[in-house]
Amino acid sequence: MIRFDRSALRDTEAREAILDLLEAGFTAVDPERLVFEELKDHSGDAGIRVIAIGKAAVPMARGAARALGARLARGIVLAPYEHGGGTPNVIECYEAGHPIPDESGVRAAEAIREFCAPLGHADRLLCLLSGGGSALLAAPVPGVELKDLAQTTRLLLACGATIGEINTVRRHLSTLQGGGLARAAYPASLLTLILSDVVEDRIETIASGPTMPDPTTFADAERVLRRHRLRIEVPLSVRRYLRDGADGRVPETAKPGDPIFERADIRVVANNSTFLDAVCEHAARIGLRVHRELRPMVGEARNVGACLGQHVAELAESIAEPTLLVAGGETTVTLHGDGRGGRNQEVALAAAQALEGTDSVLFATCATDGTDGVTDAAGALVDGATIDRGRESGLDPELALRGNDSYVFLSATGDLLRTGPTGTNVADVVLALIRPRRSSASTRRNGTAKQRPLL
Repeated sequence: MIRFDRSALRDTEAREAILDLLEAGFTAVDPERLVFEELKDHSGDAGIRVIAIGKAAVPMARGAARALGARLARGIVLAPYEHGGGTPNVIECYEAGHPIPDESGVRAAEAIREFCAPLGHADRLLCLLSGGGSALLAAPVPGVELKDLAQTTRLLLACGATIGEINTVRRHLSTLQGGGLARAAYPASLLTLILSDVVEDRIETIASGPTMPDPTTFADAERVLRRHRLRIEVPLSVRRYLRDGADGRVPETAKPGDPIFERADIRVVANNSTFLDAVCEHAARIGLRVHRELRPMVGEARNVGACLGQHVAELAESIAEPTLLVAGGETTVTLHGDGRGGRNQEVALAAAQALEGTDSVLFATCATDGTDGVTDAAGALVDGATIDRGRESGLDPELALRGNDSYVFLSATGDLLRTGPTGTNVADVVLALIRPRRSSASTRRNGTAKQRPLL
């Protein structure tokens, strides 16, 4: 059960309500329960092997162990640092670097390759995937050293590329992604359960698709680098390998129709919508009208925050009853400064600018993995006074956004949200709790507008 650290936040009924709503979402995407429910009625022989990779790897593996019981033969888990532990003795746990791959990830990838080596036609492998696996499963292709893969990752993360674009490149620089793990496990029967952290559940993007076909090509990877003006910036070994691939001198990633997928099945057990569905249901139970954004949040974080903040401010002018706006997705950040922050904090700070002076809105952003950028915050809970509080501390919100320093600003205003690592990952969410600014017929008595509480 995920609980927010509420000790540093101003204690108001509305803030308590919005955190309760977020916690309802986290309950719905509990990886251990989801995997257990998916497998509890699974029948078959003993000897099932399990590989779990990603930020939710440990709880997903625990769920599988509970469901399979004695039928679980062996397992291997690969999770970020400080996310491991707490698995049965038959499951070996590795930890590695995220978001930049490191030597521990290389060693873990080799252990996974060896784990798959003896598998035959009679064997069954269960693969549990969640976000974060792209960095963790560090298996660079021949001729590309780990340091070159790490530098390419840094450049892609800083340039504002989408996760889909980033992983298109990474799939073509890894021997175990883009279907590589499925190839290593072939001809065993393979079932992959996915906790999706990407927009529209593009499964080849989740952990860079180690057990699924890759619809993209080396040419697509080169286009990503050109689009973001990184063609000359990435290491020479990366440029050469991608060019060799585009020219047909090295094999492509596994494609749809490849025989290695004949005995492979894939299921998504939860995604961003699962979280938002639970939030909406909880909101309805406590009497809130729900306004759900149907399009996913994508694009530059500060632009998305400004647009959402303006949209919420306009809703406050037109609604007649307390309303909850919910949205989900994953924005991007182009680094221009060396400050501290993350995409959720940039969304929140930009929204706070649009809501400055408003006394009828609470606006929360949250990374569902509990980590927003390289900070200890998951997001922020801002209001119409956030910008004034920052200025009273001598901070400029526009400078903070330009320098990618939203963490410092929101820390000074007391608006950061903290959960610690949540053990789940279904992308990012925004919740805005809105009180009507306009009085309505139902709130007027004797010709005088009666102020309604937020809840």
